[in-house]
This record gives sequence, structure tokens and C-alpha cells, in this order.
Amino acid sequence: MATAASNTDSSIRHPEWQYLDLMREIWEQGSERRDRTGVGTRSVFGTMLRFDLGDGRMPLLTTKRVYWKTATREMLWFLTGDTNIRELCKQNVQIWTDWPLDKYRRETGEEISREDFSARIVEDKAFAIRWGELGPVYGKQWVDWPTYRYQADGSYKKGPGINQVAEVVDSLRNNPSSRRHIIEGWNVSQLDGMALPPCHKTYQFHVADGRLNCALYQRSCDVALGLPFNLWSAALLQRMIAQQTDLEPGEFVWMGGDTHLYLNHTELVEEQLVREPAGTPTLTIARKPDTIFDYVFEDFVVENYEPQGTLKAPIAV
Repeated sequence: MATAASNTDSSIRHPEWQYLDLMREIWEQGSERRDRTGVGTRSVFGTMLRFDLGDGRMPLLTTKRVYWKTATREMLWFLTGDTNIRELCKQNVQIWTDWPLDKYRRETGEEISREDFSARIVEDKAFAIRWGELGPVYGKQWVDWPTYRYQADGSYKKGPGINQVAEVVDSLRNNPSSRRHIIEGWNVSQLDGMALPPCHKTYQFHVADGRLNCALYQRSCDVALGLPFNLWSAALLQRMIAQQTDLEPGEFVWMGGDTHLYLNHTELVEEQLVREPAGTPTLTIARKPDTIFDYVFEDFVVENYEPQGTLKAPIAV
């Protein structure tokens, strides 16, 4: 394993070593646990990574290829508030397909392939409505958090949804010193209706010296497959909000609760831990849309990204 860099001055270490050090700690020292999926994990609790987003830098891993284009399309989808996989499947983004597919197989007994299931979701709108729904996942909570108003007769009446993202952008513009710049995904009353309760659940933003900082708390983190996407996506959201509020991107702080590696990810973990990070990927946002909800995929330009080879492992559903 590549351990020599652990003795290097942290001020000149490549920021990706934080990720590799975390992966190594979990794999070598983590507590072995059974989990919801039945696969089993090695886990540690309470972790932190920090990245400076100045000069266009992004936490885009170089020790394996991270499909940042897929993660970007997912983030733009979140901001629409959509909860059906059809629009993702139209773009060949399959990262949410396994949950509806698993439900379809269980309830119908049909052993359809993921490719065929996704194609049917795209081609048949009625099928997509029946089988492609994820429930009130991330985007729903971010831009349309449901509200209920207490009535004089003791009942509750559904009120207008809350667009947390729009409110945060507005509060950053008008009250930057507030400590309430928060986007929350953990709606306790709706967890049972979600295909997967939010893992990256709480985003908090902070302004200092004209820079926008972001802290993300993630309750559960698959370090091998999920975290590379989560780091890119959260930093991307931070960059978009910074642009919308005329602030410079500052520090991105990632915090993990149950931070784990799946036991069937051995080959990926051991291969990645002998690789060394190199290069400084950067992101340029080509234009400033009127609102945070008006970005399109073509607005994002990544440069200086020359990752090492792809590493694959099975996803636990």
C-alpha cells in the first residue's frame, strides 16, 4: 500500500490523500458489521474531509475515474424536484434505477434486465408512472418540502411547499451572516415513502470574507462507490450557489456519520490504495443563469482531469 505520503507535510499533500487515508483506516481498523443490505461492512463513525474550492479546484478523485457528468446530471435533476427516474433514464443515468428495478422484480416475479427495464421506463410513460417512482426523495424535500397548517377544529390542512434551495440563495444574498443557511433532506414524516432515505442529508452554508463555505453532513456513506459522487455533487452545488450569490467559492467540509466500505469491495479498495493522486481538476461554469434552477449540463466545463483507470464494484441495494 502507498503509505509513504502519510509522513508528508499536510500543507503540500494532494487533497485526495484525505480520501485514501480514510479508506485505509476503514479497511484496516473499521468495525465489521451486518447491515440493511445483508452484504456486511467495515465501518467507522464520525469522519471529516476538507477541500479548498478556490481557483476552480474540485474534489474530483484522480485515483479512479469518477463519472462527474453523471453526478452533474443527477444534481440538476434534484433541483427540478422530480422523483421519477424517467428523466434520468432518458439521459442514460442509471444510478437510481436499481431500487425501482428491485421492487418491480419482487412484485412481478419478472427477471427483466436493468437495460430492458430502463428502456421500458423511457418508452412507456404509464409504466414509468407505475414503476419508476422513488417517493419523496432529495429533490422533493429540497424544493417542495410539504407543510401542514393547524386548523381551529384541530385538523391539519396541507399548505404550500417550501423551496429550501431558493430560500437559502435569498438568505445568503440578504442576510449572509445568518447561521440558518440550511438545506435539509431528512423529513421524518416521509422517510417510509422514500426508495432510499437521504444519505447526504444536511447542507449548511457560511459566508466569511466574501467566500461561501459549505458543510455537508452525511448520515451513511459508501466510501468506495458513493463518496466520490457525493464530494463532486456537493461541491458543485456550492459552486452554483456561490455564483448565484456573487461570492467566491470557499471551503467544502464533508462530515460522515456511519462511514463504511462493503465487504464485497475488496478488489476495488486494494487496487485504489496502491494508486497515488496526481493533477488538479478544475471546474469552470460557463455562464450565470437567472436562477439556481436554470443551469443546464453544458454550463459545466471540467479541465485538467486525467484519472487513472475505472474501478468497479457491485452496488448494495
